[in-house]
Amino acid sequence: MVNDEIVNVMTYEYLLAGLPELKAGADIPVSLEKLEELLDEQLSEKDKGLLALLRRPLDEETLAAGLHAKSRFLRDWFAMNRDMNNILVAQICRKHGFDQKQQVVGDDEVAETLRTNANRKDFGLGELPGDYDAMLGLAQIENLMDREKAMDALRFEWLQTRTEFDFFSREMVFAYYLEAVMLHRWSILTVEEGEKIFRELVLDMKKGIRLNA
Repeated sequence: MVNDEIVNVMTYEYLLAGLPELKAGADIPVSLEKLEELLDEQLSEKDKGLLALLRRPLDEETLAAGLHAKSRFLRDWFAMNRDMNNILVAQICRKHGFDQKQQVVGDDEVAETLRTNANRKDFGLGELPGDYDAMLGLAQIENLMDREKAMDALRFEWLQTRTEFDFFSREMVFAYYLEAVMLHRWSILTVEEGEKIFRELVLDMKKGIRLNA
């Protein structure tokens, strides 16, 4: 069971006010390296501990830790990423004839719904609370780079909506960092690298390796 929230007594008004605005799809206006150095200097020890989770590769170990973090924001962020990846993996499995029961990760409601409704067009997600239409639409994007960008667009929108009223909070700092990471990734990712990611994903499924969420 998740522990109570860490009491957040710090605000980061001056830190956030001094950072340039980030826009989805635009060039990153700040060095990621300098941003990380600034956050290491400005954040409290507790908040740096939470940020450390967001700086780790998004593998199963990080996912498990994130889903039990002492921050609702982090728990929701990792859950959203798990759901999005599971929905995409389930659709890829169905298209290529793989067993999605072995590839979908977690024992949450979305994961169980995906496993038990393989033959339904929307995998039964329409019966769950929440809007999964955008996530279901990702598999329809044939161009792999466009699909990756669409996934980050959903993440970007989620972060913007999730922190709309979290003025100068640590959640806004975390969201800013995650947005900066996405913009930085797209500034260096080539078409060949994007295609390599997808090829490795399909190869892992053919080998029966459990996918990272």
